[in-house]
Amino acid sequence: MSVQSPELDAVQNLAPNERIAALVTLGKRVLADGGDSDATVAALLGELEAGTGTAAERVELGEVLGQLGDPRVRIPADEEYWARVPGEDGDITIGRYLVTNAEYQAYVDAGGYEPGEHWDEAGRAWLDSVEDAWPARAQAAEAANFIVANQPVVGVSWHEASAYARFHDCRLPRFDERLWVVRGEERRPYPWGAPFGSGNANTKEEVIGRPTAVGLFRSDRTPEGVYDLAGNVAEWTEDGSGDDRWIHPGAWDQPSMAAWAKAREYEPTTARWGGLGFRLARGK
Repeated sequence: MSVQSPELDAVQNLAPNERIAALVTLGKRVLADGGDSDATVAALLGELEAGTGTAAERVELGEVLGQLGDPRVRIPADEEYWARVPGEDGDITIGRYLVTNAEYQAYVDAGGYEPGEHWDEAGRAWLDSVEDAWPARAQAAEAANFIVANQPVVGVSWHEASAYARFHDCRLPRFDERLWVVRGEERRPYPWGAPFGSGNANTKEEVIGRPTAVGLFRSDRTPEGVYDLAGNVAEWTEDGSGDDRWIHPGAWDQPSMAAWAKAREYEPTTARWGGLGFRLARGK
């Protein structure tokens, strides 16, 4: 069992309006020089869950937490990865968080972009037609703010998202079940209820200008603990028509109108941008 450092003790004894900045500075020092990363991670996670600090401070806190190793980031094989939401036709099993960069990179490293049954014919044809699938895009210098380990993976086509889901014997959520997860029996317009308010979700009004660590906006969660359903990044769903699929458009680069539970848009399966990601579901 590690003993907490005097420096961390001193930081945690600061007033709330001073603590996050000092803790982020300490986290950066641990990243650069080493130190008690476990205790520092625990302290960072505690501040994240408390919901304290300004938006800018919390974004930086989330990034440092991701760089040190965010214990909330899991893989689909872990039961803690999933939330079960009572539905009208049985439980809906859905990922608590959007798929993160750390998860997705592990998939790439495991050969996810090599030929296999998880790529259907249309997906393989698309992959063969492009030179900048996600592994290449993630290496670009301008992608740095989008590739933090505990932030949602973005810039993936529907074909890439579906292949990832099949690789893990999962699928993308259907729009109707995602809608039920957001609204619940109470028919909530947003995961927290109503009104939309401010500071509740990472939408364009927050002027953050990028994705944030999953679960950073503590109000943007359902009672069952499913996060980032109104904002942060838009989400692919399983269903659509022809070469188009429904997305829920709520994202950091979209206005609050896009965060409404019923909001949806058609996008071609080839669409990719820095505000579009996905989460997983499983079962029929």
